Amino acid sequence: MLKPQVSRQPHSTRTPLLFHKPFIQGSRNASFFLNSASKFNIEAQKNFRVAFKPSEIKAIASVTEESTGIQVKAVVTVKQTIGGLITSVGIERGLDDIKDLLGKTLLLELVSAELDPKTELEKPTIQAFAHRIGGQVVVEGDIRYEADFEVPLNFGEVGAIFVENEHHKEMFLQDIVLDGLPHGAVNITCGSWVHSKYDNDRKRIFFTNKSYLPSQTPSGIRRLREEELVLLRGNGLGQRKAGDRIYDYDVYNDMGNPDKNPELARPVLGGKEHPYPRRCRTGRPRCETDPSSEKRASAFYVPRDEAFSEVKQLTFSAKTLYSLFHALIPSIGNVIDDTNIGFPYITAIDSLFSEGIEMPPLAKEGFWKEVMPRLFKVIAGGGDVLRFEVPKPMERDKFFWFKDEEFARQTLAGLNPYSIKSVTEWPLKSELDPEIYGPPESAITSELLEAEIGGVTRVDKAIREKKLFILDYHDLLLPFVSKVREIKGTTLYGSRTLFFLTPEGTLRPLAIELTRPPMDGKPQWKQVFTPCYHSTGCWLWRLAKAHVLAHDSGFHQLVNHWLRTHCVTEPYIIATNRQLSVMHPIHRLLHPHFRYTLEINALARESLINAGGIIETSFSPGKYSMEICSAAYDKLWRFDHEALPNDLISRGMAIEDLTAPYGLKLTIDDYPFANDGLCLWDAIKRWVSDYVNHYYPESGLVASDEELQAWWTEIRTIGHADKKDEPWWPELKTRHNLIDIITTIIWVASGHHAAVNFGQYPYGGYFPNRPTIARTKMPTEDPTDEEWKLFLEKPEAALLATFPSKLQATRVMAVLSVLSNHSPDEEYIGEAIEQAWADDPIINAAFEKFSGRLKELEGIIDERNANPELMNRHGAGIVPYELLKPFSKPGITGKGVPYSISI
Repeated sequence: MLKPQVSRQPHSTRTPLLFHKPFIQGSRNASFFLNSASKFNIEAQKNFRVAFKPSEIKAIASVTEESTGIQVKAVVTVKQTIGGLITSVGIERGLDDIKDLLGKTLLLELVSAELDPKTELEKPTIQAFAHRIGGQVVVEGDIRYEADFEVPLNFGEVGAIFVENEHHKEMFLQDIVLDGLPHGAVNITCGSWVHSKYDNDRKRIFFTNKSYLPSQTPSGIRRLREEELVLLRGNGLGQRKAGDRIYDYDVYNDMGNPDKNPELARPVLGGKEHPYPRRCRTGRPRCETDPSSEKRASAFYVPRDEAFSEVKQLTFSAKTLYSLFHALIPSIGNVIDDTNIGFPYITAIDSLFSEGIEMPPLAKEGFWKEVMPRLFKVIAGGGDVLRFEVPKPMERDKFFWFKDEEFARQTLAGLNPYSIKSVTEWPLKSELDPEIYGPPESAITSELLEAEIGGVTRVDKAIREKKLFILDYHDLLLPFVSKVREIKGTTLYGSRTLFFLTPEGTLRPLAIELTRPPMDGKPQWKQVFTPCYHSTGCWLWRLAKAHVLAHDSGFHQLVNHWLRTHCVTEPYIIATNRQLSVMHPIHRLLHPHFRYTLEINALARESLINAGGIIETSFSPGKYSMEICSAAYDKLWRFDHEALPNDLISRGMAIEDLTAPYGLKLTIDDYPFANDGLCLWDAIKRWVSDYVNHYYPESGLVASDEELQAWWTEIRTIGHADKKDEPWWPELKTRHNLIDIITTIIWVASGHHAAVNFGQYPYGGYFPNRPTIARTKMPTEDPTDEEWKLFLEKPEAALLATFPSKLQATRVMAVLSVLSNHSPDEEYIGEAIEQAWADDPIINAAFEKFSGRLKELEGIIDERNANPELMNRHGAGIVPYELLKPFSKPGITGKGVPYSISI
């Protein structure tokens, strides 16, 4: 048997910041490459042929008279990849096969967690080659390698393991199990790409699954912990390459493409003029025509382990998204070549679900059916037809989108339940400068509302009793109206929509106010529309609703979805990798909630929110969409209000009440999003409390945790630098502070995102229910005689002209279909335990309680949806509210809460 060689590492009590050799960055679970690979000779190597499952590994530590230590076996699991380790071909593949046959695939090096008690230096490492088990055996997509070590009796606990990849290609290391040690098996979760030594000669390091606060780190791996973080931060210089693992910050200066076309120039988001969160730095060259902007690239950098894995079972989501943005969207544009053509009549919209759109053939036969099986049907002759599934609400009630009661209900149980607010001040009044935007007073009067209510109550009394509610997009949108109206094919208003809470607990729409500021030499224009019982008034009301729904769709997509989940989470991810070691318990708690979010965000910058992308070409604000998003961040976003209870209180949708469940009394008892959301919030907070209290038995440990304090400081002052001086940022001094902060971050990535994402196709797939754009102004706004005559003769045509064009609608429907879909590899919150959590009996027990509470929540939601007294989630033709049910099957199910912002 091979007798492993030893390699001694010098110990230093300081954190060295300079490295003698170039280094590459680590991953979530590994990031340091030690330059300590001493040359050694191999006398012999046994090749074991074994077939086993990981749970069946059984090895017994043995010490013989001849041996000088313990026999330990390491089993390494490498994931089969697409286009990677297994499928690569050519001379390098042949050389790698020879390495496998010789048993020299991976060089492993055990690191002791202890210093040598005599020298106070790091103990010599123990080295051995790992060889592939059983030749070409592949188990469930995994390839396994094993190595045998003889570990000295005084080696102590294993704290980490170095890995050197002897292949010419990177490989995806899933985990390493060390069996035969005195205290049982040691699990090392890797989940990381390991580069070839031919690309970089520094070894990777993976720490064991045992979590440590910085002050508790064993002395033998303390230096490695500190150096790992130095490597992950990088030096802020140079352009990042695909294999890098550097996490750093930058502003959003890559949305435009001025070098291609001056019309595609866009302002930098981030800074005094346009406040915004920070993104992951790429370091690309600057544009020639606009030095403040970065050049576009075919693919945007994200740290290697943040990218969609090429692991076989994880390719579904990646392939579908890339195909959507790079193949389907352009193909739709080729089929529907007139960008302005609309639908000739309402029933023509139905053809998208019955007949579909015949798509041009691609080079690869059956491609569409392969990557988007739900969207494509094969027709006679072998062609492909893009045919959309009928959304569930339309399936239950074909005319659901036409009804006022459904319009109101969806503010509480639809795709955007985050915008409805209680009216607290009267009369309504704008805070914008009247010298620029005209008279600030609303045209909605008490007399008008009381007439609509029918004399049931007075407005002042309705406000006191919290029965008057509003969707208010007036002050946010009004400053952009004149600019947006310069864009061909779209228009914009500032809007307010008022609702009344009925005795049945449902909302009833009362009035819509649309406002245009002074422009083009004309004074301010504003008009109030109400539900009517005569033809002209009814059609004007429907048109006003279409405008409000376009405002609500844009605010939902740009603010409540993109900004408040994807965008603000990016700095949390960057700071976590830069400041919290992978050994830190908070890193391990947050990690599953951050998987692939940076890659999703990079794809959004490439194709969704970029200049000329889906958002700009299909939503009302056009090229000013992201500036509106910046204005919303500046005026509306607060970290403390991202906690669900605080959000509800800030909108007047709840009040603190210690006698009520979760300490809150809802203003509207039947508010499905809030009812289910508070249950989920409470379950998350209990889990986080159990976890935090285990690792921080005393609050003083929070204040003295240098990594944790650096993490929170960096989030506030760098990741959200434009809001660093705001007084509402929570302190981080106690366990209570930490629990609240972590619960908020997890809620945003899981519950909040699920509530605003996975209902996109169910509620937006039939676009008249949620048009993304209003293309024409109201017929009553300064009409010519001819315009008014056309409206009176064909009001349906006026509505269809306001709706998105055929191209806009079809593109958005395709995007919403993909974004609302749960892939087969979706990981749902509380479903599968992380190995590092399972290895700790106390955390394992806490997770089991958490998982149990989520299963209970499934039943609670089912009971609520079956309760006929809850009219906002139960009734004829109404789709049950299931967006916050924790678990789901693949597909567009309208339920399921994944761990992370996966799409």
